Amino acid sequence: MKVLKFGGTSMANAKSIKQVADIINADKHAKYIVVSAPGKRESSDVKVTDLLYECIEVRNREGLCDSALEKVIRRFDEIISGLKIDLDLTPEFNVIRDRINGGAGSDYASSRGEFLSGIVMAKYLNARFIDAGDVIRFNMEGEFDSETTNRLVSAKLEGASRAVIPGFYGKMPNGKIKTFSRGGSDVTGAIIARGVNAEIYENWTDVDGFMTVDPRIKDNPQIIEMLTYKELRELSYMGANVLHPESIFPVRKADIPINIRNTFNPKAKGTMIVPTKKYMSGEFTRTDRTITGIAGKTDFAAIYVEKSLMNSELGFARKLLKILERHNILLEHLPSGIDTMTVVIDTASLDSESINAVLREIKEELAPNNVEYVEGIALIAVVGHGMNRKKGTASRVFRALSDADVNIRMIDQGSSELNIIIGVENGDCKKAICAIYDEFDK
Repeated sequence: MKVLKFGGTSMANAKSIKQVADIINADKHAKYIVVSAPGKRESSDVKVTDLLYECIEVRNREGLCDSALEKVIRRFDEIISGLKIDLDLTPEFNVIRDRINGGAGSDYASSRGEFLSGIVMAKYLNARFIDAGDVIRFNMEGEFDSETTNRLVSAKLEGASRAVIPGFYGKMPNGKIKTFSRGGSDVTGAIIARGVNAEIYENWTDVDGFMTVDPRIKDNPQIIEMLTYKELRELSYMGANVLHPESIFPVRKADIPINIRNTFNPKAKGTMIVPTKKYMSGEFTRTDRTITGIAGKTDFAAIYVEKSLMNSELGFARKLLKILERHNILLEHLPSGIDTMTVVIDTASLDSESINAVLREIKEELAPNNVEYVEGIALIAVVGHGMNRKKGTASRVFRALSDADVNIRMIDQGSSELNIIIGVENGDCKKAICAIYDEFDK
């Protein structure tokens, strides 16, 4: 039994939805279907989710959302007409209009794309529609309630021969709609897969699978045939975004594999994402490769702290991290030496005032010999379980960067030997990724 999730591109118009239906109907194990809101029909198009965010903006500016909502109505009318189904969404749109005009927030508005998409898909498949708000639960702080959700999903879907569930949203105890972050339909698919104890979770998108590197950086990179949960986490964190990074957590609890597939090339096998422990035990095997994937992310900063005899000063690291905690700054990496410690942070949401305060407090509370703040650092993750079995892997990485005239600012390797993190200048990020890819693609 499978759970299949289809992304926005797959649900963009009647033609693509027909392809989705063909995939579902050709697979007798395809029982539970999770859908996104209609995405772009071409590069210049606007996603339905963004049209719904526009409804809030127009409501706030003009008092009513009606003119913006008409764009959403036309999109769904076009889809329904193309599918030739007997479906009138007027009652649903009347409720949506009244709710938004009455003050509903962006979570409610943006969730309606998936809600309506689910109704359309259920009608076209002659399947049962189950509102995600009836099974996906958040607490009053807006945090996902995994165990309550799992019980509700199991109970609600038991006995359903085929069901369609909208992705992206759920409800809080007071009935208010709450959404996951963008791309959260992937998370919904994983939640449903866990709740029904699926054999596999198929995530259908518009690419043939995970690629070794971002194709916007390197032309025609190899498709990864298989990667583990841990490898996925490392690559997703560094920006490999075929799958929402939080999707791994629900299926990991039940050891359910994920298969990334292409709606527009269903013959492609895609990428299998498998439980790490099952891969390590030999239950899943793949072509022997030293490197599974390479990903990079820019705009980090490093705080270099130097102090003589730091290693013998009890609580030094705790005090340093406590300063970051007081300023709500997340730690990304912490490479260290005998008398040095480097704190790597993401600067995307930080202002100069916060940084200056942190540096001032480090000097006042820790009395270091030297503190240096360096911006504009890109982190590159070289990921693969094969690295710890192949001698000379690190030397090949560093030689490739040297040959490409890339200066290394930082090196950090996890204790699991699953990845090597390299810090370079922002401007060298793409060049560095290409150099490492070329070295291991020989």
